[in-house]
Amino acid sequence: MESFERARLDAYFAKIAARFAPDEQATSFLVTHLLPERPAFIRAVAAMSRLRAVLPKPKSISPAARREVEHTVPVDTLSRDLFADPDAALDYLESRAAGEDLVLLDVGGYFAPSLAEVHARFSGRLLGVVEDTENGHRRYQDLDKLPCPVISVARSPLKDPEDFLVGQSVVFSTEAVMRGRGDILHGRPALVIGFGKLGSSIARLLHAKGVQVTVFDIDPVRRTQALAQGFTVARDRESALTGAGLVLCATGAVSLRGEDFPHLRNGAYVATVTSSEDELELAGLPEVYTRAMAGEHVTRYQTTGHYFYLANGGNAVNFLHGASVGPFIFLVQAEILASIRMLTRGDLAPGIHEVPAADRAAIAATWLSYFNR
Repeated sequence: MESFERARLDAYFAKIAARFAPDEQATSFLVTHLLPERPAFIRAVAAMSRLRAVLPKPKSISPAARREVEHTVPVDTLSRDLFADPDAALDYLESRAAGEDLVLLDVGGYFAPSLAEVHARFSGRLLGVVEDTENGHRRYQDLDKLPCPVISVARSPLKDPEDFLVGQSVVFSTEAVMRGRGDILHGRPALVIGFGKLGSSIARLLHAKGVQVTVFDIDPVRRTQALAQGFTVARDRESALTGAGLVLCATGAVSLRGEDFPHLRNGAYVATVTSSEDELELAGLPEVYTRAMAGEHVTRYQTTGHYFYLANGGNAVNFLHGASVGPFIFLVQAEILASIRMLTRGDLAPGIHEVPAADRAAIAATWLSYFNR
């Protein structure tokens, strides 16, 4: 990032932080993709709260960004296991923030499994959670009862530009991986599993490139939406997999289970928009399959009479090329900052909440003044 770009970004976040500054600061923990531009956002979180630790998503860590952040904030190791066990989660949070008012900033529902126990047993007060992704939104929504407020920015209108551009980056990276092996998109019927905001973006972009696209989604409403937009809609997963030369997984949940992989057509490529632990049940793949590197960032799974290719080890394929969505990501990050103030006030009931439309409009206007030049 050029020095003038860094200065503009810091000025933008300073403006957002000043507008949404809470009357009193709470303590925060931040789960994030630690990408090259992320330190500016982290500095803004630290300006609005007592940031005790950054927990970077394991597959998306820029070494330079990590070194920069570590000068001021501890960077701890993140895993699903850390917060799957309530005792481990409590031990960790108590070690860094005992007795404090606490806000958890999440990407992917990491805190969901232990949320009720942490809320009940933490020595301080858990004020709430901010969630950034559709996958995480569902993890919190699926809990029997939320013990505290969860502010979701996953379905915010300010996230729409990011989702569209993530779809573009997924298609770009998938094609780049295939071209690295001498293959191309054209001539390979594509299957998009999941027709949410990301999946629909990917399907439209593939169609615009002249690729034949089929959609599969377990939600009948989304299937009707896909039909209305001109896509072929598969009646079942098995038949859809049999005909696809490229499979893009965009559910935020498990798209392919172990028993699904043998239905892939020979030589099919599989790529995902999120981590392999969320989208693919690779551990359930029949043991007769062997693995071997078939090119840069491509793994071939093979058994007698059958083989397929997996991009980037099953992790988000667009992170191979930086996963950049330009300055549009700063809209969502500003909304996360606004959410910190909402939780710090302490007046929200347990349940899922959104940032008010007026605050979104203010964020968009501020963003335009800095980045629409």
